[in-house]
Amino acid sequence: MNKGADNLACARWLALVVPVLLLGGAYIGQYAFGLYPCEMCWWQRYPHFVAIVLAALAFVTPLQRLFVWLAALSIMTSGAIGAFHAGVEYGWWEGLTTCATPGLGNGDPLDAVFNAPLVRCDDVQWSLFGISLAGWNFLVSTVSFVVIAQLLLRNGHDRA
Repeated sequence: MNKGADNLACARWLALVVPVLLLGGAYIGQYAFGLYPCEMCWWQRYPHFVAIVLAALAFVTPLQRLFVWLAALSIMTSGAIGAFHAGVEYGWWEGLTTCATPGLGNGDPLDAVFNAPLVRCDDVQWSLFGISLAGWNFLVSTVSFVVIAQLLLRNGHDRA
């Protein structure tokens, strides 16, 4: 295998593993620790779902490089939303929305509405080293995009 193919394979795996791990962490936080997502948290999850599909397609299509690029851009999109959300949490700017509720479940809808926790987008539910979950998503997603892009641009003329 040549160097360009090695770089593509590494980029392809990163484009798949990073959003899987970030979504896994989000769902562990939600279901194991009661960190219910606000509306902007959900906005950050959607591009990661798209990135997983695109990265998986990169394993089965001859257009591997294209699908890895698209997955990387999707990861970066989530990071950009995370940056915006972190800014709302830290009061740097006004958000587009202030609160949301989790799904209603299968029980009585009226009971679910009245008992659902209200999660504000401008409240930091959890942080590490003063960085919120949205901030961590921004950092991890942005660094991942840069690493994937560098791998794809190295020996970019080599097609695998």
